[in-house]
Amino acid sequence: MGHGESRTALWDVGEKAPTGVVSRGAGVTRPLPVRPWDVDAVSVSRVNGTTGTVREILDETFTDAFAVVHKGDLLSEWYAEDGGPDRTHAVMSVTKGFVGCVAGLLLDRGILEERGRVAHYVPELRASGYADATVRDLLDMRSGVRFREDYADPTSDIRVMDEWLRGPRGLYEFLATLEADRPHGGHFLYRSSETDVLGWVCERATGSPMTALVGELVWAPMGAEHDAEMLCDELGTAIHDGGLGATARDLLRFGLLLLEGGAVTEEGGELRQVLPHRFLRHSWAVDADIRQAFMESAAEPSFPGGWYRNQFWFRVGPFGDVLLGLGIHGQLVYVSRRTHTVCVKLSSWPNAQQPAFLADTLRACDALSGALTGRDPAAHGHRVRGIVTGH
Repeated sequence: MGHGESRTALWDVGEKAPTGVVSRGAGVTRPLPVRPWDVDAVSVSRVNGTTGTVREILDETFTDAFAVVHKGDLLSEWYAEDGGPDRTHAVMSVTKGFVGCVAGLLLDRGILEERGRVAHYVPELRASGYADATVRDLLDMRSGVRFREDYADPTSDIRVMDEWLRGPRGLYEFLATLEADRPHGGHFLYRSSETDVLGWVCERATGSPMTALVGELVWAPMGAEHDAEMLCDELGTAIHDGGLGATARDLLRFGLLLLEGGAVTEEGGELRQVLPHRFLRHSWAVDADIRQAFMESAAEPSFPGGWYRNQFWFRVGPFGDVLLGLGIHGQLVYVSRRTHTVCVKLSSWPNAQQPAFLADTLRACDALSGALTGRDPAAHGHRVRGIVTGH
């Protein structure tokens, strides 16, 4: 498949597979006041030691859409040919953050228990490796289930799962085949199956499909402008780990929701809490246990000092800790609380995972954060690992 075909497939994902609607409802759209600011010429130090500009990084990394919000204002947005602010694009594993937020709301309302066992909610998984895993294990991807996520290997579990999604057995029957090979609660290991089981647990606890849960609990309350869509398997089950399709602007609104502690400012200045403040604070705060779990994982070299919690990545940046939603082929939501900046990048990388592209993209977002706030990265030291921080 050529790059043009790949780009078209990511924009038109809902036209080629079953989908469910994530409704924005009938509420008011959150405004994004425009304050134009030229991001293109901001200087970026690439991972290979050379210097470029934000525009060059975007051009080099197969960007389909890029948009930046600072202090609630839309500074810049750009779309490749055939894209646009009203078109939905596959966001891949950025979807996981929405499922994490749904689970966080259900925990806050007492519908889920953090230490509740998977088999309690989903009896079909009693014979699987997930039976005794807890909701907390799933949220932080720390179960002991064996699942290999290697997109370059057609025999890996993630590729086998893709085949089941397109067949008559479907996602949930596949999850029931997975086995454990170590105790639950150990080191972090990124596995999409964790989110799929978490989504199933949320559906069973509420009696509602994930499309409705995301729509009613997150998408509509945050002030989305457009309906989103979620890919489903052939049986109609939502693909919780990476099925969402959304516009870049609505992803900015999601980033702003995370940036602002889960609250939306109503007309008149009053705050309306959409996501539990405690859940987001717990996500941003790193302690010795969550750091140790990440430090012992294969992800540590990519994000040294970082962590994974509640279905979000956290990275130590030059201007404070950054929350990330990441998806294969270059999907990104970047949230910097210290600089009040949200960046969204939708891409069509030729390969599922391209570490240099990701590293340069994050450096470009860091450079924008610094330029917008006039901050010098040398003036911001890294926090001590294992110490709770709110930044």
